Amino acid sequence: MRLFCIKRNMALAGPTRLLSLAVRLLLEPRRNIVLRGSDQSLPVVRIPRALQRRQEQRRSDRGSFQRPVLVQPGPLLVSAKRPELNQPARLTLGRWERAPLASRGWKHRRSRQDHFSIERVQQEAPAMRNLSSRGNFVDLGLEPRVLLALQKAVPEIVQPTSVQSKTIPPLLRGRHILCAAETGSGKTLSYLLPLFQRLLKGPELDSRSSTAPRGLVLVPSRELAEQVQAVAQSLGRYLDLQVIELGGGLGMNRLKLQLGKWPSADVLVATPGALWKALKSQLISLHHLNFIVLDEVDTLLDESFVELVDYILGKSPIAESPAELEDPFNPKAQLVMVGATFPEGLNQLLSKVTSPDSLTTITSSKLHCIMPHVRQTFMRLKGTEKVTELIQILKQHDKANKAEPSGTVLVFCNSASTVNWLGYILDDHKIQHLRLQGQMPASMRAGIFQSFQKGSQNILVCTDIASRGLDSIHVEMVVNYDFPPTLQDYIHRAGRVGRVGSEVPGTVTSFVTHPWDVSLVQKIELAARRRRSLPGLTSSVRDPLPQQD
Repeated sequence: MRLFCIKRNMALAGPTRLLSLAVRLLLEPRRNIVLRGSDQSLPVVRIPRALQRRQEQRRSDRGSFQRPVLVQPGPLLVSAKRPELNQPARLTLGRWERAPLASRGWKHRRSRQDHFSIERVQQEAPAMRNLSSRGNFVDLGLEPRVLLALQKAVPEIVQPTSVQSKTIPPLLRGRHILCAAETGSGKTLSYLLPLFQRLLKGPELDSRSSTAPRGLVLVPSRELAEQVQAVAQSLGRYLDLQVIELGGGLGMNRLKLQLGKWPSADVLVATPGALWKALKSQLISLHHLNFIVLDEVDTLLDESFVELVDYILGKSPIAESPAELEDPFNPKAQLVMVGATFPEGLNQLLSKVTSPDSLTTITSSKLHCIMPHVRQTFMRLKGTEKVTELIQILKQHDKANKAEPSGTVLVFCNSASTVNWLGYILDDHKIQHLRLQGQMPASMRAGIFQSFQKGSQNILVCTDIASRGLDSIHVEMVVNYDFPPTLQDYIHRAGRVGRVGSEVPGTVTSFVTHPWDVSLVQKIELAARRRRSLPGLTSSVRDPLPQQD
């Protein structure tokens, strides 16, 4: 019996002893195992090289990536869906400091439904700040007749903007001007007032002809031509100066009929295509020009217009010095070029027009910058989600408009077909609107933007033909249904709100869908966080030249 118990205990102790030995071997330090069995190699686990680089990159990012911490509540410059990516308005990032972009991962499909906003950090447009320190129009050298016409035509304008204060005096001294300033800063009046004053002093005031104007304003679109003509005509009415418009989309017979309606004209506002056609047919002569303006010069000198503009300038007698402007026997034309964006490479095109040394460059401190007085929101969406989001935005705006009168809405698309398709969708949802795109016949396009400005409809669905230079002081919201293809297009679209004279605060909402859209959004966000101008645009405008008499 005793022998049986001993054998049973040994049988039970065997598995326990083996188990404890296995535990000891597993828990024993690796170095002891290697020392005991140095002749036996251990298994090696290899990590893929790509995974190693990814882990090293993450560790380096965590070491150098310092997000700004909001110590105390206060206004924000950037507000994001993820609060840790907010940036306080008082924080300024250094030029080489890493910025925590809210749009950093937006190229991944999981980022959809993410959003962030660049907040409004000041209430008024930069061109309207510190107006009291700029004096008035009398100090700029304008004659009493011109000042009286300004007072009667535009009584709400009592003080010049910063752009007007910088531009009008050198123009009155006979300098060629390149004026580069942000949208909505008052550039149209900055060249119209000196133009009229020069025409009043001109020796050919009594010899008028619609076929030989003394002032020319060249613009890229019919809509902008209508707008400039309306402003110029309201001033010219009080100065006994006639202004006519020559828009595109007209056949030769209608062109002759339009010119025949005006036996006399001092200023011609024209698009390049219509003027080129009239010059080719010898319906108009530019030999008596005293003043020539290229409005939205960056558009006029791009590949779609540059050949027409070259031909027109070849027919224009442009002065090489201010002395030639005062020649009583053979006066030459003073050249003015204005715009809100000047992309890289524009200097080479400007050299075809005139010598860069003959230009006085007027620049604004906010040129190519994100507007600080307009809230701009970016929404990462799928393409199929854009229609639903747009309809919701428009219905909310309509509901707010019924409760309290508000401004109008511009919806931008990248193509005429998208404008037409989106218009049908809005019709199905009983949302009243107007449409404007370049493939419409001239008879349909005529007056659409003016009707929108007058308030016949609160919504305009359009392409970029409504983004360049058009005054839109009643627009409260811009919606980029299609994100613009370039940064300069974004600047012009966003510039339809927050203009000088606007009574409503402006907002811009952009739908971001494609990876190439995300690349542009990241550049915009980085420029806003660092309070710097947008990349790729600043190098095209040279430093201002000294203003000489």
